[in-house]
Amino acid sequence: MIRRSVGFNMEKRWARPSQIRVRKPPSLMPTDPMSIHSIEVELWSWSLDPDAVSVGAAHALLSDDERARAARFVKGIDRRRYIVGRAGLRRVLADYLDADPRDLRFDYNEWGKPRLHPDLQSVFRFNLSHSAAEAVVAVSEQADLGVDIEEIRPLQEDVASHFFSAAECAELANVLEAERLDAFYRCWTRKEAFVKAHGSGLSVPLQSFDVSLTAQEDRGLLVRLDHGIGSLDAWEVVNLDVAPGFCGALAVRSQGRDVRLRYRNRLAWSANMASMM
Repeated sequence: MIRRSVGFNMEKRWARPSQIRVRKPPSLMPTDPMSIHSIEVELWSWSLDPDAVSVGAAHALLSDDERARAARFVKGIDRRRYIVGRAGLRRVLADYLDADPRDLRFDYNEWGKPRLHPDLQSVFRFNLSHSAAEAVVAVSEQADLGVDIEEIRPLQEDVASHFFSAAECAELANVLEAERLDAFYRCWTRKEAFVKAHGSGLSVPLQSFDVSLTAQEDRGLLVRLDHGIGSLDAWEVVNLDVAPGFCGALAVRSQGRDVRLRYRNRLAWSANMASMM
């Protein structure tokens, strides 16, 4: 089972925003002698559907190019969720860097994976995912990572045969029909998290690795990896504890080290956004 920090509280995590205050996180570098060979990953989550006042404040945190992209969304709900997602990412990372969220700059590798701009001289690695009205960002200063969250919705077509490996399709076919939808999303999020962590986009063939679809295990979920992609022992894929009605996974280039998750307080937009201005 994945070890969680002592301060994690499920009821508090999903409490109303007015009940929560954002805490500035400490350094992720291990302080426990027993964790010297482990990788610390912190996870933050927030709603992408706050009130209108908070959306306006979130918009003020964005860069010019982010505002331009927001303006290109046709649907208002997609535009608002993009704004709040990007502002949330800026708020989280700014806490680690002790910086103004508006001052952060991002860079991208050749496959489009985002990272903090080298000028910021930061060792923090991060990855953001969002689906429907939920967002989650994973942060570590010790390893590359990727995170994925998906709303569990009925499927209108056979997606698995196009994106899953033969072994994954066979495992999915053997799942009871009543449990198949959840199993599909466990596979989808685990594969997506691995591709994002690898950082090479769709140059990583989806048939080149297998993930487990099990709901009984929380870790060790990458079960096969072609040698041309990397060593299986160098990666860890774990299940995430996310909002009801969603499925989530995290992949970490662990190099054989243990992965320790710390779930941080859920961001409270209406209570805290104004204080960032």
